[in-house]
Amino acid sequence: MENYYNPKETTLSFLSSVKAKIEIPIAQFSLLAILGGAFIAFGGLLSIMVSGGMPGFGANNPGLVQFIAGALFPVGLIMVSITGADLFTSDCAVFTLATLKREVNYKLFVKYLILSYVFNFVGTQIVAFLLAYQVGFMQTNPWADYFHLYAEKKVHQGFSTVFLKGIGANWLVCLGMFMGYSAKDIIGKCIGIWIPVMLFVTLGYEHSIANLFFIPTAIYTGADIAVYDFILKNLLPSTIGNFIGGAVFVGMAYWYLYFYLELNNIIKRALEKFLESSFYCYTCSCLV
Repeated sequence: MENYYNPKETTLSFLSSVKAKIEIPIAQFSLLAILGGAFIAFGGLLSIMVSGGMPGFGANNPGLVQFIAGALFPVGLIMVSITGADLFTSDCAVFTLATLKREVNYKLFVKYLILSYVFNFVGTQIVAFLLAYQVGFMQTNPWADYFHLYAEKKVHQGFSTVFLKGIGANWLVCLGMFMGYSAKDIIGKCIGIWIPVMLFVTLGYEHSIANLFFIPTAIYTGADIAVYDFILKNLLPSTIGNFIGGAVFVGMAYWYLYFYLELNNIIKRALEKFLESSFYCYTCSCLV
């Protein structure tokens, strides 16, 4: 017996998560979003603690350090998926899919994306302020220098660059969540999520919820970053890019592949049967 679902079955399973989210009370959904933000922050904290703690090795092997960070960060999204927590960036894909399939309306679409984003922020700050800054992480070297430079580079990029990196990040993150739904066991789910998320972090793409942990933590620990610059130069373009990456390249793509074309085929078959029926006159091309 296969231990994974085919792409169409995976799409249906992925879609079913929306119903579960909108049927629970808002307070419970908000808590799931807080947990989602916190789990992503934990993944970010782990990746920085390890990759930032090897300055000598990193100076000669920057690509390997980047890969190590990428290999560790996905634990956050794995925790989100397995525990059923909520994440704005994956909602961009699945709520788009549900809206196009007309299982939710546009008001619910906007409502839940906003709620998810706001409470993901709350979750990231619980980890950033209480469990990173207050306990003294990132305030001594080698972590302080590495982490501050890491966060400052994120802010000192062009708007269009961050926007495009945001598209790449959430295309891969949503693909990771989608691939996780293809597995029938936890090991398969972890591997499915790990591969695309490792890729996005290693390539240096921009994930808005992760950045809600990275950059505020850097600000708390003394990095030379203005809140104004963080919002306008990183958070805004990465959020817009994340939405497009998830909504277009995963949500719309799989809706087109498995729902839009399927509906067209049903209509086409029905029309062909109608034309073949005895109630259609081929001589005058009219009903008889």
